[in-house]
Amino acid sequence: MKKPHRYSTFESELTVRPDDIDMNNHVHNSKYLDYVLAARYDQMERCYGMSMEKFVSMGLGWVVKRCRVEYKRPLKLGDVVIVRTRMVELKGSTATVAFEILRKSPEKLAADGEFEYAMVHLATGRSAPIPQEVVDRYSV
Repeated sequence: MKKPHRYSTFESELTVRPDDIDMNNHVHNSKYLDYVLAARYDQMERCYGMSMEKFVSMGLGWVVKRCRVEYKRPLKLGDVVIVRTRMVELKGSTATVAFEILRKSPEKLAADGEFEYAMVHLATGRSAPIPQEVVDRYSV
């Protein structure tokens, strides 16, 4: 039986901004998704060496196919947030990415979950197989 590939975990750091706060005086639930997307954008270039601009130049893009978030505790204005992500699986046109969002100090889990992204041709919006170059770069 083939062993599953073990992928690296990467981190990005963000700070909660005033426009992230909702009427209950904590981060609005939708902002957690924004934090993961911002971290992935950062990590694509910094950790995988393949920026979103590179995908665009290849006529390819990523769209969110599915998302699951489990909220553990609220984040507040001024909190420094660590977003940890790791690839779970690359298959066909789909990349599955697990994430954790933590308050930095004290380090406490605020949310975790998983995104499933689909690679698409930008010109048509139709799914595209993930090129081997991408699989190779993301398999670290």
